[in-house]
Amino acid sequence: MRRPSLHRAARARSLRDVLSPRGALALQRADDALPFALRAALVTALAALPAFLTGRPGDAVFAVLGSFTTTFGRLMPHTRRTRVLAGVAVAMTLCVAAGSALGARLRPQDGGAGALLVVAATALVAGTAKLGCDRARLRGLGAVMLLFGFAVAAQAAPTPAEVLPRTLLAAGGAATAWLAALAGRLTHPEGPRRHAVALALHEVAALLDAEAAGAPRTAARHRATTAVLDAYRALEPERRRTRAGARRTPGVRETVVTRRTHGPAPSVRAAAHAAFARAASAPAASVRPRRAPGRPVRAGTRRAPASPEHAERMADLCWSVLVGAGRRRPPYGDPAALADVLRAHARAFVRRRPGDGPELPPAAAVNRPHGARPPAPALLVPALRTVLGTGLAGAVALGLGLGHGYWAALSAAAVLHSVDVRTATRRAVQRTLGTAAGLVLAVAVLGLRPGPLALAGTVVALELLLEYGVARNYGLGVVFLTPLALLLTELAAPAEPTGALVLDRAAGSLLGVLLALLCALAVVHDRAAVRARRALAACVLASAQAREALAAGRAGAAPEVLQARLAAAVVELREAEDAAAGELWPAGTDPADLARAERRAYRLLGLLAAAGREGARTAPGTGPGPVPLPWSPPSLSPSARSRP
Repeated sequence: MRRPSLHRAARARSLRDVLSPRGALALQRADDALPFALRAALVTALAALPAFLTGRPGDAVFAVLGSFTTTFGRLMPHTRRTRVLAGVAVAMTLCVAAGSALGARLRPQDGGAGALLVVAATALVAGTAKLGCDRARLRGLGAVMLLFGFAVAAQAAPTPAEVLPRTLLAAGGAATAWLAALAGRLTHPEGPRRHAVALALHEVAALLDAEAAGAPRTAARHRATTAVLDAYRALEPERRRTRAGARRTPGVRETVVTRRTHGPAPSVRAAAHAAFARAASAPAASVRPRRAPGRPVRAGTRRAPASPEHAERMADLCWSVLVGAGRRRPPYGDPAALADVLRAHARAFVRRRPGDGPELPPAAAVNRPHGARPPAPALLVPALRTVLGTGLAGAVALGLGLGHGYWAALSAAAVLHSVDVRTATRRAVQRTLGTAAGLVLAVAVLGLRPGPLALAGTVVALELLLEYGVARNYGLGVVFLTPLALLLTELAAPAEPTGALVLDRAAGSLLGVLLALLCALAVVHDRAAVRARRALAACVLASAQAREALAAGRAGAAPEVLQARLAAAVVELREAEDAAAGELWPAGTDPADLARAERRAYRLLGLLAAAGREGARTAPGTGPGPVPLPWSPPSLSPSARSRP
């Protein structure tokens, strides 16, 4: 028998790799998921309450759609999340308004050309929402919630007189979500930075565990670097306010900022490094709990929330351990013992008791890589996939005569709300399994024939479980999203039989998942391959600049600039490589070159950190402070920009 060519074998291997569902059922760490879910459920209840008090429970659906605004931007700092949620609230209100207006005008429930036009409009809304969420870096359910609001409003058989009331209800729910976010900013301003620093501590501890076990550290090191950079970004708004206050009020505050920027005196640094080595080499149980300076505190006593200075010290400690892990002789002792200490501090941060962790000295003379942000990935091709998949699923469902055909479009958009074919495959598996389990739950709830008030309470409970579950795994969130969608449909049209709802949901979900996968495989593009080549060139250039600075003895002059550029480049290299590996178009780069560039970058990060400490020891208090550094990718040669 004739053997296939090497090219065909490589294509078959690539197809098998991108269609592998490995990792689809893995649970993610989400320490703040439960408080966020409780706030989301409270927002949903407050938004739906006026409709029930006025005796119109069917109108509560549109207030709940507006309250879905609260699901966006869970991990963002408060300042940015307030701005983002304002835009999302406007977008959600416009989606409900546009869907209601089109539904009243075209009557898609009657079929015909009106239904086909609504399907085309649904596809355009899906692509626009996908493009906007990717540009704003909104994770989670993202564009699916915006599309859900549009589709439900369009299919709810509105009359022209109902368009404005439903729009106002959605606007009220969205405003409630925005006000709740503003209240969270006022009552718990330290929340995002606290959880960002806790995640960085956990990821650095996982890196130390991999080092202690002799396991491969590539994936753990990338996750740790990304988490530490995210922690610094979460701390950046507070740092800007501190620097602005120091400029307005010179004196003591200015002295504090100077010490935090340039580090303590050389003798203090030496003592801190010695104490850090002792604490890292000692078992975690033998280290006494921290005591606040000038005020003895018993272990287990509730402490105030983490101050920005304490959070910065933990982030600096994570960065110093991270860059030290890339050196041949890391500046710490037993990595397993230090990992236990870092996890203890992470648990203390999550429990809002930052003083309960074992004592650790501040990481001295750390040059923080602030403000380094990687470029945004390719945005147009995923949006194009979403438009094609959503439109095709809606059109096929309409042709087959499925009831609630928009569920097929929603399932296709959910699968295609991903970055590449491999993640779309995982989303398809999660969507299928989650929908099957959710339908069983929906049948159990609807079989009890609950009244409108009981339905509303169940919707609130499902919203809580949805927000908690989707933070751990998307499939777990779909388990609760499926009955939530069915109950909202029951509230809007209580006369529909339960069996028909369940069958429509199952058929629509299966159809949408299959068509979304076909669309993801059909739209093959080279943007991920181009991104990988550009990321490799940027990492090589940043490494060369760092190596030249080290050779010329200029690494201590502005080490935070070099580290910021190099750290952002190595993170983008790993993410670009993973995205290219998840597509069918060959990347055109040797994996060995990528691995060598990544190892070289981490080794240079450790050397830059050591050079920064040496420069600060010889000239204390003279180096520049950390500055925000936007990403500017280097110019590439024509050969690097060419298509593979």
